[in-house]
Amino acid sequence: MISINSLVNHLWQSTLFAAIVALLALALQKNQARWRARLWLAASMKFLVPFSVLAGIGSRFGWCSPRVAFTALSIFIDQASQPLAPRFIQRVAIAAPATTVSTLPAVLLVLWFCGFAAVLYRWWRNWFAVRAAARRAVPVEEGRELQALRRIERSAASRRRITLLASAGRLEPGVFGVFRNVLLWPAGISAHLADPQLEAILAHEVCHVRRRDNLAAALHMLVEALFWFHPLVWWLGARLVDEREKACDEEVLLMGSRPEVYAESILKTCRFYLESPRLCMAGVTGSDLPKRIERIMARRIGRQLDLGRKLLLAAAGIAAVAGPIMFGVASAPSVRAQSQTTAPAFEVASVKPNNSDDRRTMFQITPGGRVNCTNISPKTLITMAYGLKPNQLSGGPNWLDSVKYDIDAKAEGPDDPEKLKLMMQTLLADRFKLAIHRETKEMPIYELVAGKNGPKLVAAPESGDQHKGQFRLGRGQMNLSSASMPDLADSLSRIVGRNVYDRTGIAGTYEIKLEWTPDEGQFPEFKDHGDGKEGSAAAPETGPSIFAALQEQLGLKLEAAKGPVEVVVIDHIEKASEN
Repeated sequence: MISINSLVNHLWQSTLFAAIVALLALALQKNQARWRARLWLAASMKFLVPFSVLAGIGSRFGWCSPRVAFTALSIFIDQASQPLAPRFIQRVAIAAPATTVSTLPAVLLVLWFCGFAAVLYRWWRNWFAVRAAARRAVPVEEGRELQALRRIERSAASRRRITLLASAGRLEPGVFGVFRNVLLWPAGISAHLADPQLEAILAHEVCHVRRRDNLAAALHMLVEALFWFHPLVWWLGARLVDEREKACDEEVLLMGSRPEVYAESILKTCRFYLESPRLCMAGVTGSDLPKRIERIMARRIGRQLDLGRKLLLAAAGIAAVAGPIMFGVASAPSVRAQSQTTAPAFEVASVKPNNSDDRRTMFQITPGGRVNCTNISPKTLITMAYGLKPNQLSGGPNWLDSVKYDIDAKAEGPDDPEKLKLMMQTLLADRFKLAIHRETKEMPIYELVAGKNGPKLVAAPESGDQHKGQFRLGRGQMNLSSASMPDLADSLSRIVGRNVYDRTGIAGTYEIKLEWTPDEGQFPEFKDHGDGKEGSAAAPETGPSIFAALQEQLGLKLEAAKGPVEVVVIDHIEKASEN
């Protein structure tokens, strides 16, 4: 599913790219139109190719580099790729009512689909009309039209032979078809054209075939259908038609047609045909006709590119493709490089696939900084390493939760929980090639508040208890020692599957014991943390739900709400090999 964040970034990048293309087109204003037509086509195709795709390609090569050096170019691309989305969208999510936020994506999707369908229907209707005319048309196997067409094809060194069809209708002469081109020729138009005029019109159509203008038009049609809501897309379409007709006019004049003959042939064609030109055909009367006639009569043919402009186009093309790729190369290893240089790592770590049928999972930290994981999935490892709830992890392959591993790691020094998390992040980056980014989404949450009759909490002893700060979660049981309300909220998050935020306003630490009957799927992410002992005994077979138990036993309750939640999105991960 494409996020609004990603869409906003892509539209911004494409708009910026089109602005750069406009500057290049302005620099080539006195050169041949075919170069400007190619530039506008590149601007259109940028809407179909997000920079993130090229950056993703570059990230595949980034794993080989142990060091990262951010250049000015990579910093610029990073800033340009996300100029609005994170802060702007987060503000909208916070300011908008929850009901509006939840229904807005569906409404926008319906509106987009209506526009998408309308644009496709418009093109399909035009294509169907021309296709019907082509089916009724008769192949031309002899005559001066066919002889002139073959002569022009040889003169232009065209590699594609065009099928000439005589149409009974009065549709303007035009090339139909993307890969198999046919030239629809109104049967009665030849009587109104002298031989030089007929050859000029045919030469114009041969130029369209050589340039594959119908393919370019079809690609831009796809862009218009997908991004119909962006005014820039329609402006690009007008520029494409304008420059392609100028390019064909210049080629016809370079092939030897006299300006007055060519201009008169276009005017006669306009007087003869009755139907408007079709969107899916490359005809002879497109673009701004008065300006075209003026250019043709003045024989305005753009200059060839000099060395400076060739180098300018080459540099722009290389930057457009290589820039995002190099940014991907630079940014992809940045996560790994940071973990290797600044974040601590395990002194010794063993990762082995677990192919047993045993469904029991164990995560254990023993004194001295030793971590033992049995039958644990990469998804669980990521949630623990980054301190996430299950709903805060997004993306990744379908095997993320089904493939299991046994991990035995030893840290140097004391078993500091926060330091162990950083070590686990390093392990994931090194052995699983994990790459992530963070987003903020509006999601369902719970707020922990005091119950109607007030809390029922047992204050923790002030003396230095050896179990201070330790907690134990089992299936249907929770035991927290010297825990604050934020500690309780964090533990509840692991059970209910949503982020729980402390809204009790209760300070201090407490001895918390809670028992409930877990629902199907309510499993904590690990069994023990701090004392090296495995989780507690099985939960009672019958009893209250977690929500009822919280009110009855602790005098607290969970209230459903919505709020911004930071989500970690997996960009890349691989299965770890055994060692």
